[in-house]
Amino acid sequence: MKMKEKEEILEILKKTKESTFKLMEISSKEKNKILYSLADALDKNKSFIMKENQKDIEEARRRNLSSAFIDRLTLTDKRIEGMKNSLLNLVELNDPIGEVIKEWTNFVGLKIKKVRVPIGVILIIYESRPDVTSDCIGLCIKSSNAVILKGGSEALNSNLAIFKIFSKVLADFNYPKFAVNIISTKKREILNLLLKQSDYIDLVIPRGGEGLIKKVTSLSRIPVIKHYKGICHIYVDEYADLEMAKKVCFNAKVQRPATCNAMESLLVNKNIAEKFLSLMLKEFITAGVQIRGCPKTLSIAKKFGLLNKEMFRKATEKDYYTEYLDLILSVKIVNNLEEAIEHINKYGSHHSDAIITSDIKRAEEFLKRIDSACVYHNASTRFTDGYQFGMGAEIGISTDRIHARGPMALEELTTYKYVVYGNGQIRT
Repeated sequence: MKMKEKEEILEILKKTKESTFKLMEISSKEKNKILYSLADALDKNKSFIMKENQKDIEEARRRNLSSAFIDRLTLTDKRIEGMKNSLLNLVELNDPIGEVIKEWTNFVGLKIKKVRVPIGVILIIYESRPDVTSDCIGLCIKSSNAVILKGGSEALNSNLAIFKIFSKVLADFNYPKFAVNIISTKKREILNLLLKQSDYIDLVIPRGGEGLIKKVTSLSRIPVIKHYKGICHIYVDEYADLEMAKKVCFNAKVQRPATCNAMESLLVNKNIAEKFLSLMLKEFITAGVQIRGCPKTLSIAKKFGLLNKEMFRKATEKDYYTEYLDLILSVKIVNNLEEAIEHINKYGSHHSDAIITSDIKRAEEFLKRIDSACVYHNASTRFTDGYQFGMGAEIGISTDRIHARGPMALEELTTYKYVVYGNGQIRT
C-alpha cells in the first residue's frame, strides 16, 4: 500500500473517531427520523440496488462460486423488504443510550448511576451478505456508534449501492459525515492496517467464514467479538413428537441452509431412529440434502431402499466439526440424552442447539447442560436472529462469552459509564 493511501485512510479513521462526540448529541427522535428515511430510500431505490447486486452475482457465477455462496450474496425483493423492515423495527425499539441500568446511594451519600453509552467506533468485517451493510448502519445509528464497514470484494457493487443511497439520506439530515464509512479498496493490506488502529477503533466484529475470523483475531490489536461458525445440532429424543420433529428438522436444514443458524448435524435417539429416519431421510433426499451418516444411519437408509452413492456417504470425524452452509447434513444415532449432550458440547461451535422432546425434565437437562449461546426446546435453530428475537436487526451472532453472546443487537452495541452525584464528599 502506498504511503499516500495509508495517510488518507488514517485521516478518515481520525475523523470517524472525532464524529463519535457529535453522535451523542443526536436525539432519539432525530435518529428515528433518519431510520424512517433510510427505509424509504431502500424502497425507492430497489431497482438500482438489484441491478448492482446482479453484477456481483454474475461475477460469482463466472468464478464458479457455490450455490450457497450465491444465495448469501443475492438480494431479492423479499430480502430488500426484510432490510427495510429491520430498519423500521429499530424505530419501534427503545433507544438504549442514556438508559440507567442501576442506581444506588453509597455509605457517604454519593448517588451513583450506571448508564448505557455507545462503544464508539466499530469496525465490521464481513463476507458476501450485502444486507449486513443496511442492518449494521441502522444499528449503529440507533445506538449512537460510528461504523466502518469492510465488506468482501465479491459483494462490492451491492454494498456500495446501499452505502451511496444511505449517504445521501444522512447528508440531508446533516449527520456527521465520517460517522458511517465504507472501505471499498480490494487491497489485502488494508485489513492489516485497520486492525492495528486501536487509537481510532474501539471494537472489531468479523462476520464470515472460519478463515476470516481466525485471521482477524490473530492480527487485531483491538478487542474482537467473534461471530464464529454455526455448527448447530438438533437432538430428536425418544420421547419426541415425531411429526413435530420432522417439521422442525426439515425447516432447520432446508429453509435457508447457507445461514449460520441452519442445522448442520442431526442426532437421533436409537429407540426411535428407524421409525423417524425412514421418513426424515426420504424428505431430506427429496429436497436435495446429502447425508453424511453414521453406520447405523446408513443401515436404516439401506433397509428402506434410500441408500445411493450420490446422496449418502459414511460420516467422518471431520464431518461432525464441519459447517457446511449447504444442503449437506451429518446424521448420528445416539444411545441416550447423555451421549447427545456430550456430542454437542464436543463438536458444536456453541452457537445454537435444540432438543425435540415431550419430556420437560429431559428438555430442562439439555437446556441447562448445552454450552451454547442459544438453546431450544421444540423449535428450529433458524430463529437465532436479532429480528426474530424482537431485537430489531442484529450485527451478528456472537459465540463469545464476554460482553455479548447470541444475537448482538442494540444493547450489545453499548457499554456503560458511572455517573456520580455528590455534595462535597471527600475520601478519608
